[in-house]
Amino acid sequence: MSSGPLDGIRVLDLTNVLAGPYCSYQLSLFGAEIIKVEIPNSGDLARQLGADSQLNAELLGASFLAQNAGKKSIELDLKDEDNRRTMAKLLMTSDVVLENFRPGVMDRLGFGWDRLKEINPRIIYCAISGFGQTGPMKSRPAYDQIIQGLSGMMSVTGSGDVTPLRAGFPVCDTVGGLVAAMAISAALAGRAASGEGHFLDISMLEASASAMGWAVSNYLITGETPSPMGNDNATAAPSGAFSTRNGLVNIAANKQEQFEILCQLIGREELITDPRFRERDARKTNRDELNAEISIGLASKDASEWEVILSEAGVPAARVLTVPQIVELDQLPFRELFTEVPFTEHTKRRIQRH
Repeated sequence: MSSGPLDGIRVLDLTNVLAGPYCSYQLSLFGAEIIKVEIPNSGDLARQLGADSQLNAELLGASFLAQNAGKKSIELDLKDEDNRRTMAKLLMTSDVVLENFRPGVMDRLGFGWDRLKEINPRIIYCAISGFGQTGPMKSRPAYDQIIQGLSGMMSVTGSGDVTPLRAGFPVCDTVGGLVAAMAISAALAGRAASGEGHFLDISMLEASASAMGWAVSNYLITGETPSPMGNDNATAAPSGAFSTRNGLVNIAANKQEQFEILCQLIGREELITDPRFRERDARKTNRDELNAEISIGLASKDASEWEVILSEAGVPAARVLTVPQIVELDQLPFRELFTEVPFTEHTKRRIQRH
């Protein structure tokens, strides 16, 4: 990876699957050198995960490739005395050690926080776990699926009878990884001033609950339990996914002027003065009736047409796309989100840059 603000920073990454590897991948994008420490023979479990069974069999699963480009790699069995000595030498010249074992594992391997401070007093030690290093749930195993359910995220996802519903990608792993990367960056800045190392305790459950701040805070303040609303937005209407002549279009007319412009453009000006929809709170109360009226006006054109018409008029709108469609969307290649990396001697594969 190219140099950046973390150029010269070395990270020992002992993590598996997603939250930890995603964290260290973000650090690599800022210029850090990542040394991925894997178990001999099997390595990171993500090597066996992905949509291509042949790549999985070769321990090059797409899920692994997506989060580990640009990293160096070493195999170490930390239960072996010689390998532990090698690990200790690496720690002497490293700035960060990152792991996502259950609490207590690093201590049993001889590399807990007290030992790490002896080896390198300036080390930043970041431990990512499902529930954190303390508390009654600290020793439980967890994957993204578990945290999605426990965090309340599934309870506010879906609609009607289709709830609770899991999000379509590992959002809790991703959020946990981002929080860890932010914490490590802050700790490195703190060390530059103090010269001292830091221990960072990252809980995926806390990170996910924090990311749900709107839903959790509204409950804490009002006592009202958030409910799943499908594609609708609890704070405004019309705000959701609407059928058109061809395809779905997301519209978020959250402001009064946006609502009025929307009604004019779809040929339904009478909705502006309709008592059911005239005021913001009234629109939320009568959102089902409003959505039905809006859909009638949208039926005259395709989603792609409405995206242009509404966006140019200042009403946030865009098609609802599939993954293959977003990969080919002009905006992302223009922003250089994707890049090709060598895969075999004669082939390359396209991956996301961040």
